[in-house]
Amino acid sequence: MNNQDIHSSNFYPVISPVMCFFLSVCIFLGSCSQAPPAEHYGFITQLGRDTISVESVARKGNTVTSDEVDRFPRVRVRHTVIKLNPDGSIRHLVMDIHTPSEPANERERKVTADVDNNEVHLSKTDGTGTVNRVFATGGAIVVSHVPQMYSLYELYFAAAMKKAETSTPGPGAAVEMRQFYIDREFDKFPLGNASVTLEGGGKMDITHDWLSGTGEAIMDSSQHMLSYSGARTTYKVEVRRLATPPDVKSFAARFETEEQKAGGVKQLSVRDTVRAQIGNAMFTVDYGRPLLRGRTLLGDVIPYDRVWRTGANAATQFTTSAPIKLAGMLVPTGAYTLWTIPHTGGVDLVVNKQTGQWGTEYNASRNLGVARFTTQSAATPVEKFTISIVSGTDPRHGMLVMEWGSFRWTAPIEVQ
Repeated sequence: MNNQDIHSSNFYPVISPVMCFFLSVCIFLGSCSQAPPAEHYGFITQLGRDTISVESVARKGNTVTSDEVDRFPRVRVRHTVIKLNPDGSIRHLVMDIHTPSEPANERERKVTADVDNNEVHLSKTDGTGTVNRVFATGGAIVVSHVPQMYSLYELYFAAAMKKAETSTPGPGAAVEMRQFYIDREFDKFPLGNASVTLEGGGKMDITHDWLSGTGEAIMDSSQHMLSYSGARTTYKVEVRRLATPPDVKSFAARFETEEQKAGGVKQLSVRDTVRAQIGNAMFTVDYGRPLLRGRTLLGDVIPYDRVWRTGANAATQFTTSAPIKLAGMLVPTGAYTLWTIPHTGGVDLVVNKQTGQWGTEYNASRNLGVARFTTQSAATPVEKFTISIVSGTDPRHGMLVMEWGSFRWTAPIEVQ
């Protein structure tokens, strides 16, 4: 071949099979290095118009990183890193918790959890030392519980969806899980039980040992929790997914400042005691006082045709030192609990002989009797649920009054 032949011909380099293999590997590794970017999103939790918690979440592969603050009622600021198993259960968790209202030696706390060989190893460290506990999981899906941290709830529901992909249980089937409680003492609160039910159409329900009632979530096909409602629980919160993560630091600073201005930790629904006298009868009413917070009460926060604890938290306790008639019902001297059942056409007052119980422990077989309130509208909205006993025009008569939001319920008292 002469020089003219060389310059006039197209020149193609010869690539050996070995070089082809090498180039293929490089291309493959290059594509692997282009991992999907992390997802960034958030959650906001509200009780009526009041914000209870906010959370900023980043998720990449099997790693979930969260920065969160909640006030339920104590303000806690959390930074959490979670490693997940392929089934969506927790393999490793580290949570750093700052609680400004705690004593100095308990203000900074680290909780770690490792799940392996059908056991969960829990460790809690603060200025008082380290507590370690080991619990058997029985091979169950293991998740973690913090009452108002909803990235954890998202993991419950996502794990249930993964389980459904392999077992195809169908709508109405439940996926069982075990859960550990971050904010409680491990020796007093060992692993709890949780059950997630797939209702179809992205709707999912959850019940567990540390939730009174049934929570409801809406999930999308990518296993993202779009919303959560506690309307059928005692928490009554509403949770929304945020496309843009919130500024957790600013919320935390505000929550801490408000807690300090309030003189320390305040219950979401404070406990109060009414003491009154009509004639020779002495009365006490011990009850929880939830706030209106801009919510719709009757038919929403207080469902129609269902027994209401008449307040919040523990059942409403009532004592009388003398026999009385309450709304025409004869009530002997003694201690009772008061319950109410709102209907669209009126409100029932229930006097029950069981005392000292939580507000979810209503036992109709212990009822002394049921009577009707007189219902009215409050002149102005009442922010804090209020029970009062007012004297009448003579020493034997008075009135039991319950007011909240726009309602005012009254029941006449007659001392026997």
